Amino acid sequence: MNFITATSFLVFLFIFQRGYAQIDSARIISYADRLMVRVNLDTNIEGFVFSQGTLPDARKTVLTINNKATTSLSFDYKLFSVTLSMTPRFISGGNKDEQKGHSSYTDFSFRLFPKRFIQSVYYKNVRGFYVDNMKDLVPGWEEGRDPYIRFPGLQVQSYGGTTSYILNKNFSAKSIYTQGEWQKHSGGSWIPSVDYDLTIFKNTDNDNANKAVQYKIGGNMGYFYNWVIGKKVNIAPYLALGLGAKFASYRNVLGDGKKENTQYLTIRTEGGLHAGYNTDRFLFGGKINFNASAYNQKKDQTIENNYIYGLLYIGYRFAPPKVVKKTYDKIEKTIPLL
Repeated sequence: MNFITATSFLVFLFIFQRGYAQIDSARIISYADRLMVRVNLDTNIEGFVFSQGTLPDARKTVLTINNKATTSLSFDYKLFSVTLSMTPRFISGGNKDEQKGHSSYTDFSFRLFPKRFIQSVYYKNVRGFYVDNMKDLVPGWEEGRDPYIRFPGLQVQSYGGTTSYILNKNFSAKSIYTQGEWQKHSGGSWIPSVDYDLTIFKNTDNDNANKAVQYKIGGNMGYFYNWVIGKKVNIAPYLALGLGAKFASYRNVLGDGKKENTQYLTIRTEGGLHAGYNTDRFLFGGKINFNASAYNQKKDQTIENNYIYGLLYIGYRFAPPKVVKKTYDKIEKTIPLL
């Protein structure tokens, strides 16, 4: 997702906001007293773009994963939202491909909604990449005949989180993030946030083991809008822009073992669109999100990390089992913030 597309989306978002600026404050229906179980079918496309030279003649190498589909199961109750996802073996042979190689993708996320704050933490593990733009790099290369360059030993592990604050108290972020609420009238909100993560890169291909560690922290400002159509359908676009700092260290495990430390300024764009159908018990819908960040490694070298996430979901709400309710009540007494 390039920044021209993101800028166009931002223009659309402001027009969208102005067109509905006169709508009354939202009233919110809460489903906090019900346990929601949701089954998701999603696709996660993780990629890195390495650019050498200046535009428009920059030479690019695109690394991506061969990930076709992921299943996940979500549980939501009160302020808690937990999601566990993994790559299923029964879909397309577990993403095995003779030309592109095998990729694995697993992530675990946890989200809290204390008052007007949104606190999320996550863990992500991706392994197995291939060069996607072989035609740009190898003259005469043909898909289906020639193999892709593969990096089966390249692994990316990320530990991170985001702390956000909803400026408009009448806006329901849970109606978009987890469907734990329903916003009855259209409305939007600015949501500033701070994101932070630790990412570990490991590569064991061709007896050239190496490891890089990156720490990142950044500030973002985003606008979310929830357009309610009738009583049961909503469409919610959002976009966020941000700046941050990245601190990286690199060590060649099999070489001289010398450690190098560097710092970079990062630019980040994030956005998406959610559409859903909701009743008090039954719900379904879909969403697509993108996240793109970039930094200059050297004067004429740029590295981009692009992430695209598509999701279809179906869920059901019901009264929680007694053991779930009692456990939460004990936690709520222990942590007054909840």
